[in-house]
Amino acid sequence: MIGFIRFADALSAWFGKAFAWLIILMAVGTGYEVVVRYIFNSPTAWALDVSFIMYGTLFMMGGAYTLSRGGHVRGDFLYRLWQPRTQGKVDLVLYILFFFPGVLALVLAGWKYASRSWGYGEVSVNSPAGVPIYQFKTVIVAAGLLLFIQGLAQVCRCLIAIRTNEWIEADEDVMETEDLLMKKQADAPQKDQTA
Repeated sequence: MIGFIRFADALSAWFGKAFAWLIILMAVGTGYEVVVRYIFNSPTAWALDVSFIMYGTLFMMGGAYTLSRGGHVRGDFLYRLWQPRTQGKVDLVLYILFFFPGVLALVLAGWKYASRSWGYGEVSVNSPAGVPIYQFKTVIVAAGLLLFIQGLAQVCRCLIAIRTNEWIEADEDVMETEDLLMKKQADAPQKDQTA
């Protein structure tokens, strides 16, 4: 089980980090649009559609990574007070009742939308540029499959927590800047203040 958890975490992390680079493309594209629109008075017809597509792709493909790192919103005012064994039982029931049916619906509906969209080469109707969006609809299926795999890993985590009363944490690969600075400060050797 632990091997599968590590595999799913690594897969989710790879996709999440790879698609995170879309932020830079979005910023460049939006910056370009601002310059040509407000400085050269020559707006583009495609910039809004492309930024929507990139943002949506980033959002969808980062979902499994966020799940693996426990980053989704959780109403944990009671949950955080429970033992890991109790948390695991509650999470397991919730994954089975809500998560997997929702993710399966996402994959099936996404497959229907994507196959139909590829069939007629769907383009955006929001702009005269006619930006193709059929590839974006395929992202729905890919994101759903990644979520499904990560969900199986989360179920494995729940089973281990129920058995051992301890959570298997994901590898910490990203830290908030404040946390990094505090850790650096704590690790720094203390200077002699007697001088």
